[in-house]
Amino acid sequence: MPPEATTPAPRAPEPATRSTTSRDAEDSDPVGGEADYEAALPYGLPGKPLRRGPFLFGLVGGLGVLTAIAIAQMIMHSLSVIILVVVAMFLAVGLNPAVEALQRRGLARRGAISIVFTGVIVVFVLFGFAVVPPVSRQMAEFIAAVPGYFNELTSNTTLRKLDTDFQILPTLRAFVTGTLGPALASGVVGAGLVVLNGVFTGVTLLVLMLYFLGSLHTIKDYLLKLVPASRRDRTRRITEEVLDGIGGYVAGNVLISVIAGLLTWIFLSIADVKYALALALVVALTDLIPLVGATIGAVLVTGVAFLQSVPAGIACAIFFIVYQQVENYLIYPRVMKRSVDVTPAVTVIAALFGGALLGIVGALLAIPVAAAISLVIREIVLPRQAQS
Repeated sequence: MPPEATTPAPRAPEPATRSTTSRDAEDSDPVGGEADYEAALPYGLPGKPLRRGPFLFGLVGGLGVLTAIAIAQMIMHSLSVIILVVVAMFLAVGLNPAVEALQRRGLARRGAISIVFTGVIVVFVLFGFAVVPPVSRQMAEFIAAVPGYFNELTSNTTLRKLDTDFQILPTLRAFVTGTLGPALASGVVGAGLVVLNGVFTGVTLLVLMLYFLGSLHTIKDYLLKLVPASRRDRTRRITEEVLDGIGGYVAGNVLISVIAGLLTWIFLSIADVKYALALALVVALTDLIPLVGATIGAVLVTGVAFLQSVPAGIACAIFFIVYQQVENYLIYPRVMKRSVDVTPAVTVIAALFGGALLGIVGALLAIPVAAAISLVIREIVLPRQAQS
């Protein structure tokens, strides 16, 4: 028998390749695709984008300008608080080397911070005890001597004749009781408010400095987490270098001021100038100010010495002229050569700009900021320029 003709079985259709486009997904499973899309957007489907017309462009631009003005006003109104926080952080960074030095001797960080902070408070207390009693004593002596001055004026023959002709004493008495007295009273109240505000600012500064000093490593580690991981190690090294420079500058500046105050106290004690300790503390504080601080302290102390006697004033003037030369050319370079690596011209320019912007605080912060900027330029900008 002839073999039966076998017809080939029909081939099964190959499954169509599924496209990954959203239209094919919607065609294959419109209900499931929309459900998955809506599930991925819990707040609903977005609408059509707004057209970028001139009105919308102007509205967004105006809102941006208003936001910038509001931010600028907020910064201006809170500028004093910002300066206080910056100064507290600056002092905390400056005191950190002393804390780390105590830690290397086996103390815990909390104990080292307590010792350093106690030393700062002791310095403030000693300054108050050295300055406040002489000023209070001088004010009391002046107030007690006012009636004697008035009696001397009334007993003067020339003044009596002028008073008979022009009625000077009644006019002077009316001025004192009617104008000068209330003005002095309001001035005393204002001075008291200034003193209270200064005490509150000082206490706030000490508290902020204590908190920053205790959490300095935590703040630094948190800010470094904002840097990409590939650049974190290099940023950490540069940050450590900047903080070491700031700390070295603060420590060196304080050391120079202590030397100036100590030598001034020894000289004033030998010259028998009154209130030697208070005047030496004034010299130490003003010496912290770059460029002009030492001159201001020298002029103040020399003026006080001239009020006591001319030879004492001349001796003080000669002493400060000689000491400033020794400080500028011998003490300052030796102390600061390991702290900040800034050329003298940049130091002067930075101090001038800082003083013009923020006064004494700006002058104090300008030099370490200039050192930090110089380090960043040397380590980041110049290598990139050399590779380009």
